[in-house]
Amino acid sequence: MANASSVARPAVLSDLIPASRVRDIALVVGGAALTGLAAQLSFPLPGSPVPVSGQTFAVVLVGAALGMNRAVLSMALYMLAGVAGVPWFAEGTSGFGGASFGYVIGFIAAAAVVGKLAERGGDRTVLRTVGTMVLGNLVIYAFGLPVLIAVAQVDLATGLALGVLPFLLGDALKIAVAAGLLPAAWKLSGR
Repeated sequence: MANASSVARPAVLSDLIPASRVRDIALVVGGAALTGLAAQLSFPLPGSPVPVSGQTFAVVLVGAALGMNRAVLSMALYMLAGVAGVPWFAEGTSGFGGASFGYVIGFIAAAAVVGKLAERGGDRTVLRTVGTMVLGNLVIYAFGLPVLIAVAQVDLATGLALGVLPFLLGDALKIAVAAGLLPAAWKLSGR
């Protein structure tokens, strides 16, 4: 016999909101919109076809907050709407292709990885959150770098210099912020 006072433990932060189809749709659309908004915080990087933006921060937060399935849908919506012409990729761009499009594809995979890890408690402590966010960023690079190399027609060393190395410090700062925010949100929720 089940204990009436037992309450299912939420897997991710968004599970603290009462479940409904409307909630899930709003979370998916909201995650895509947050990523599009964060992409507008972008700055061109001299010599690189890839700008510095807030997108990756939004992607890992969406992944952790929504869990794997909703986060993947959210990033797929972000990508498909951008391909369809919504100007919410970095620097207000849209469309298919380009040197940075591989990173956008990587957002979907990163959302899956971060979301799944968050469902297993990967965002409950600072150390686990750092590990989760590092893996998410590595997944984004794993998709983005090969496309950058192919489109820019550069070798691996040049690709790393253009599409990875200049972003490591910023990614470390984004990870540090996430590692502070996510465990703190769990503590505030009392869960």
